[in-house]
Amino acid sequence: MIEIGQLHKSYGATEVLKGVNGRVSKGDFITIVGASGAGKSTLLHLIAGLDSYNSGSISFDGMSLGNLSKKELNNYRNKHIGLVFQFHNLLPELTALENITLPRWIGGQMDGNATEKAKELMELLGIAHRANHLPNEMSGGEQQRVAIARALINEPELLLADEPTGNLDSANAEAVHDLLVKLNEELGQTIVVVTHNAELAALGKSKWTMVDGKLG
Repeated sequence: MIEIGQLHKSYGATEVLKGVNGRVSKGDFITIVGASGAGKSTLLHLIAGLDSYNSGSISFDGMSLGNLSKKELNNYRNKHIGLVFQFHNLLPELTALENITLPRWIGGQMDGNATEKAKELMELLGIAHRANHLPNEMSGGEQQRVAIARALINEPELLLADEPTGNLDSANAEAVHDLLVKLNEELGQTIVVVTHNAELAALGKSKWTMVDGKLG
């Protein structure tokens, strides 16, 4: 699915990634750990096509991300990648259901099937009762579940999560951990997660450790 070869990324004079190699296969659940500043989030953002790299390669099913235009990268993310961040980034004026279906609106695919898919995801994630609630009417854990459902609405091949439980209390964090395992084991969702949480890191099928810009 994802092949990473000798990946280098610098910001000005600061070299963040120093020749990273890795592979993500269908059905993987990979956790990426390491000290702050080691390059974990940078690597995740490059896989998502949110930033460009200086040298090396990232390919998705044989398609080189380095050769794609900005429009093609947007299409890549919309069709193939689901993104979850530490903060929910929900639109406050939209209900949970509307937030979840937003990527379908953006992609010009909003129809009855999108609404039904969103309701199925809400049922799976245990938030069906929050469909018509605004973000400020939900707990932090519920908001993060809405964000995960939004990331899954286009049925992405790869779910990327950057510190998805970093802003949650221990009970809500554990619930999200269980959810990620369920998505991987029961639905076969391929997942890559950046985390400082030792419990979440241990749940992955494999763990990558970033040390000073390289995978240790």
